Amino acid sequence: MVPINRAGWPFIGLFAVTALLLGLLWAPLGGVGAVATLWCVYFFRDPERVTPTRPGLVISPADGIVCMVGPAAPPPELGMGDAARPRVSVFMSVFDVHVNRAPVDGTVAAVAYRPGKFFNASLDKASEDNERLGLRLIMADERDIGVVQIAGLVARRIKCDVAEGAVLAAGQRYGLIRFGSRLDVYLPDGVAPLVAVGQRMIAGETVLADLDSPEPARAGQVR
Repeated sequence: MVPINRAGWPFIGLFAVTALLLGLLWAPLGGVGAVATLWCVYFFRDPERVTPTRPGLVISPADGIVCMVGPAAPPPELGMGDAARPRVSVFMSVFDVHVNRAPVDGTVAAVAYRPGKFFNASLDKASEDNERLGLRLIMADERDIGVVQIAGLVARRIKCDVAEGAVLAAGQRYGLIRFGSRLDVYLPDGVAPLVAVGQRMIAGETVLADLDSPEPARAGQVR
């Protein structure tokens, strides 16, 4: 049995009660409700992950598909400057694990929430216009990384369980988004992403970048 994130139990309970009530009204409706309840359990699954721990590695904070790789300025509320940085965006569908994990070992220097709209999270304008919650992480070498939870077309709730001053380990759980959304990772200037658009990410396991590697950005090809 895959563990269930504790934030999911109220929703699972609500779905189960609704399914029971629907079943009392009409058995086929109860069947539909039971399927919806099973999907809710599946959505809030929270499997263990094996995180690479070599210094310098940046780990994916989310399950999903890389939808964008390229330079972009971090959200101004994080205080990371106006200059464009390498950014990797990971889109999570409603079928992906939605528990988010820290990309690096670091101290939370800023937690910034900004209300916004709910465009499809795979669109570039979602970074600018959608509701979001960002963390600025300061690493031991004083470099920083931004990781931003972005609400999507269906998502209506961003959950972050850490506060400013918290110390996180790479791969450590820190929040989730309901239901379908996106994570943006802003790397230090000069660091090349080691993933390509269309590549599948596993939160807490897939390496997005190596802060100490001179390797250039990778291209990807469907084969």
